Amino acid sequence: MTSSNASWVCLLLLCFAAMGDAEYMKYKDPKQPINTRINDLIGRMTLAEKIGQMTQIERDVASADVMKKYFIGSILSGGGSVPAPQATPSIWVNMVNEFQKGALSTRLGIPMIYGIDAVHGNNNVYNATLFPHNIGLGATRDPDLVKRIGEATALEVRATGIQYTFAPCIAVCRDPRWGRCYESYSEDHTIVQQMTDIILGLQGEIPVNHTKGVPYVAGKDKVAACAKHFVGDGGTHNGINENNTIIDEHGLLSIHMPPYYDSIIKGVATIMVSYSSLNGVKMHANHALVTGYLKSKLHFRGFVISDWLGIDRITSPPGANYTYSVQAGINAGIDMVMVPYNYTDYIGDLTSLVSKGIVNMSRIDDAVRRILRVKFAMGLFENPLADLSFADQLGKKEHRELAREAVRKSLVLLKNGNSPNQQFLPLPKKARRILVAGSHASNLGYQCGGWSIQWMGGSGDITTGTTILDAIKSTVVDSTSVVYAENPDDSFMNHNDFSFAIVVVGEPPYSETVGDSTNLTILDPGPDTIRTVCSAVKCAVVVVSGRPVVIEPYVPLMEALVAAWLPGTEGQGVADVLFGDYGFTGKLPRTWFKSVDQLPMNVGDPHYDPLYPFGFGLTINSSLPGFSGADNVGDTRQRLIYVSLCSLLSLALINDLGIRVFQHPAALLF
Repeated sequence: MTSSNASWVCLLLLCFAAMGDAEYMKYKDPKQPINTRINDLIGRMTLAEKIGQMTQIERDVASADVMKKYFIGSILSGGGSVPAPQATPSIWVNMVNEFQKGALSTRLGIPMIYGIDAVHGNNNVYNATLFPHNIGLGATRDPDLVKRIGEATALEVRATGIQYTFAPCIAVCRDPRWGRCYESYSEDHTIVQQMTDIILGLQGEIPVNHTKGVPYVAGKDKVAACAKHFVGDGGTHNGINENNTIIDEHGLLSIHMPPYYDSIIKGVATIMVSYSSLNGVKMHANHALVTGYLKSKLHFRGFVISDWLGIDRITSPPGANYTYSVQAGINAGIDMVMVPYNYTDYIGDLTSLVSKGIVNMSRIDDAVRRILRVKFAMGLFENPLADLSFADQLGKKEHRELAREAVRKSLVLLKNGNSPNQQFLPLPKKARRILVAGSHASNLGYQCGGWSIQWMGGSGDITTGTTILDAIKSTVVDSTSVVYAENPDDSFMNHNDFSFAIVVVGEPPYSETVGDSTNLTILDPGPDTIRTVCSAVKCAVVVVSGRPVVIEPYVPLMEALVAAWLPGTEGQGVADVLFGDYGFTGKLPRTWFKSVDQLPMNVGDPHYDPLYPFGFGLTINSSLPGFSGADNVGDTRQRLIYVSLCSLLSLALINDLGIRVFQHPAALLF
């Protein structure tokens, strides 16, 4: 070989070596540390690619071409936004994968993340298991149950190819007039803190010595979670949605902030900012709390996402100065913006703001680092495409049994007979003739509430499930006649001879601002149904609602009163407890007022005078005749003794010392 040829060979070898180096991209190597992968990828990204990652758009305006052209980082389904009515898992998976293929076809192939409001199960999706809403779960006082619900929800979300849920809501609702109160576990932050264990179910158990604040998602059967809405959304003035929370620093940090401490420790991947204001400052523009406190002091390392059109609402009216809203929101510390439709305006404005130096490149890089950290932690780069391996998880029997258990444990017994020795519940399964009445007895949509198939929920057979009426019919013996009359009149009652009646009434479905209420009344003709039925025959009233409602005027008419909250699709759990197969164990997660004029009123307030106090919940005395419960009998007896002692002590304190009881949860009936 001549020296000339040898030179050419050496040059070719160098070229091949260089090509090999160019083809190796650290960010694509799962063996590399996440921070190494993040740094490598960010170093390769253009401004357009970075801003694309900070953009979340609605599926209605998404396509593979849009994903590729604008480097979109995320897509969401808003409430009720589905690829087809009653869409199957395969339809969902195919849609998600089509969008994902568009994202993967970009120069760097960064996968997108798809988000959905799976707030009580995968509730947008037909045939999914719908669990009780959070207020009911708060009544269970059972973090392990909630964790198991998180595990089941993650599987049902993955069944549709989706990797991210905007849950849990960890608001501490301080006023039931708020239309989102049912999304809150309790008025007491300690209960909300316990319920953040749902994050461990959704995302997986945190490894030992995991760095605080760093997001953790265990694998393909888990989803990224989102703690919301940061911060103070449950404390707005007069319970008005998206309104102003007026509170001092101590109140904010002691009531509304604690659930975020727990969520961050448990590795929550994302946090959503609240529409509401704090002492007049819009949270979407609150740099001190989003960047200064959440990111800097609490060391949250996941990404911060806006709410739906959240930055638009920084101004009044919304969108009045959109460029300013983009500037204020991004500079406050929001990393991903839920646009959801006019993404070209957002991308254009943010690009311009960066080019003018109004938004620093360091702020953009911080946002993108956080988004990529979540995507790497989830394993999205290794497993970007969904398949049908989880399709059989949607609405599976085991999940419905879990939901049924949750319903049983969420029920709170508020009245049972007119004296301790005259219990009305449990009801006998063998009776000649039973009346079931009320607007909510045979309405699956009503018992599921808002955020069920549609954003506002719906009426009737909106999905697959068991109504309370059907549950009653399947529980009683064959010889028992069950008659259903939604709103019987006096004539009907006078011409029928019933052994007893079950009246199921409550609120209509609602979400967000639509649910704001100043009167908190039961849906008409519910009060008339109670009066008519309970005046004619002994009755148990079951209230299906997202919060305490006006009930005091009707309590003397009824033998028993049960708060069932919004139980979801598995109404059999209600009948399980009414008829004594299981005992009542639920405790009020929030104060039940006498009159709306008392609101807001929370445990510990100076003039605390409730109809039923926070933590209240009767249990059935299993030693009395007629008890047929087969579960936790010994535990029930112990609880009754404790309740009796507490009641005597309470009366002594009031009568002899002249002081009020129930000032703190520790003093309550457990």
